[in-house]
Amino acid sequence: MRAELVRFTLHEVDIKIVTGERMHVLQWRRRFLHDEVLLDGKVQATSYGVTGREKVYGLVFGRDADGTGGEQVMLAIDPRSATDWTNGDSFVKGVRLETAEGPLIAHGTLDPKTHEKPATFSDWMRKHMGMEW
Repeated sequence: MRAELVRFTLHEVDIKIVTGERMHVLQWRRRFLHDEVLLDGKVQATSYGVTGREKVYGLVFGRDADGTGGEQVMLAIDPRSATDWTNGDSFVKGVRLETAEGPLIAHGTLDPKTHEKPATFSDWMRKHMGMEW
């Protein structure tokens, strides 16, 4: 199983998942009073509320008709907003899609590499200021 981040905005996250020869689209949508997780256009989970909505969702790929088997995945979203000041785009702070073997996608605040200390001053400048030379 492999995954790729396709869309990453403030209210929409789309992930392409390939299992064997099949491709799936996993979507997270933030609405006014609820969040939705869709798999191939079908609602899999919904979280209601003004605040305190669910941020971690569990899904199973390849389940049999009787509900057994399949591969479990976990989708975690950090829905706080972040802004890229260079072009004014807003997006969610982090997204992570993980299987039992490990992460397929880890981006933003949910990527363990974001919490590592930079080894040198130039690494710090690259991470915090976006400067490279």
